[in-house]
Amino acid sequence: MKQEQTAIHPTRSENYPQWYQEVIKASDMAEISPVRGCMVIKPWGYALWENIVRILDGMFKETGVKNAYFPLFIPISFLEKEAEHVEGFAKECAVVTHHKLEKGETGGLVPAGKLTEPLIVRPTSETIIGDAFSRWIKSYRDLPVLINQWANVVRWEMRTRIFLRTSEFLWQEGHTVHATSQEAMERTLMMLDLYKRMAEEYLAMPVLTGEKTPSERFPGAETTTCIEAMMQDRKALQAGTSHFLGQNFAMASGIRFQTAEETEEYGWTTSWGVSTRLIGGLIMIHGDDNGIILPPRVAPAQVVLLPILRPGRAQQTVMDYTHELAARLRQVSYHGNPVRVEIDDRDIGGARNWDWIKKGIPVYVEIGPKDMEKDSVFLGRRDQDYKKRFSMSRDRFVNEIGMILDDIQKSLFHRALSFRKEHTREIDDIDSFNAFFTPKDSEQPEIHGGFALSHWCGSPDCEQRIKERLNVTIRCIPFDGSPEAGACIECGKPSVKRVVFAKAY
Repeated sequence: MKQEQTAIHPTRSENYPQWYQEVIKASDMAEISPVRGCMVIKPWGYALWENIVRILDGMFKETGVKNAYFPLFIPISFLEKEAEHVEGFAKECAVVTHHKLEKGETGGLVPAGKLTEPLIVRPTSETIIGDAFSRWIKSYRDLPVLINQWANVVRWEMRTRIFLRTSEFLWQEGHTVHATSQEAMERTLMMLDLYKRMAEEYLAMPVLTGEKTPSERFPGAETTTCIEAMMQDRKALQAGTSHFLGQNFAMASGIRFQTAEETEEYGWTTSWGVSTRLIGGLIMIHGDDNGIILPPRVAPAQVVLLPILRPGRAQQTVMDYTHELAARLRQVSYHGNPVRVEIDDRDIGGARNWDWIKKGIPVYVEIGPKDMEKDSVFLGRRDQDYKKRFSMSRDRFVNEIGMILDDIQKSLFHRALSFRKEHTREIDDIDSFNAFFTPKDSEQPEIHGGFALSHWCGSPDCEQRIKERLNVTIRCIPFDGSPEAGACIECGKPSVKRVVFAKAY
């Protein structure tokens, strides 16, 4: 039987990691930069990030959060104030030790002007922001402080992959200070709920919410909560985290306030963030062997119009028809914004259609003289087989474009949710557990069973043994899990709740 031609080689079933890299290249979203471990985000990928930023920024501000900006460089002494924090990031820090360059003996440039104190290139900003908060906050009347910054950070990763794990990446990091532990925890969970909403309602990415185990917490946090998604290779992706920091960073940075009773107390702080990793997750959840598939609510463009211009025909008439249709579509409001429309009139034959399929455009529309004669359009949906295209009257298309886009959005979410359910199992014996995480295909060693819901006694030793044996970690202790008596999957000791085990990015 003849194998169907696809745009991406290798396919997902042939080599999933390489497929991912090829999708990014084919969709023109990003490329590897000359700087090791860093990426260049191209306009199509950056427009997607801008839409994510716009949506999340609006969500944050609805809860009272304000944006600010803090230095890229952090004195090393700031990190040293919080021992667990510095230990957690020490191996990933990029360090600046000199402040200028001079010509060396061989004529090349060499560092000169050694700094009196080394500077860390921002891996995260709890310490430098904490220093500012210690000056801003004097009284309970100054609380809560709710700050977010959109920035880049640097973590010197040894093994990098575009969007998922790079030495420099874009993110937002929120930092808040509260008068009580309860208020801080409420904010921690509030921001996690916003991340879940962003993932599910906009990225069509179903996620599990829960708490990290102590070994998986953010360095220095008392509690780390997270959203976890399943990729098509059945690995987990930590797509966002929200941390209750207790008073640890407040004590390290001297964030104190005078209470209403005129006593002095340390503030209770939180931090929370998501990054361009969301784009990597979106690709791996929704992509197919022809490229990426973009959820309409975040797609840089939602409709592309492809006028068919043949020599000897009324090309200008076709273009006028196309521009008129684009104008009408842009007058349609889709979730509070005009429908985003592109017109592509390049003379490159069938490659034009494939370009947009690979880029993941939700709806692609061909317009030729025959369509004009019937006052219609010929369209395809990216969430369906590219061969499945159909004709629709122009008026009906304009009137129904919002419903079409919503249907694509919902279909992507439910497809991903069904996939996760299909590859999630409750497992209660160690042999089945080991087999579940053992790859069945020697040519695809990364692909295994998926998510295992199994009992854990709470011992870090059991957690570590499983990690060393199978490269499997506890992704979260799910919030929606019910108390249930059982036996630890590793040691057999009593357990009261199932946790989510998976291999992860």
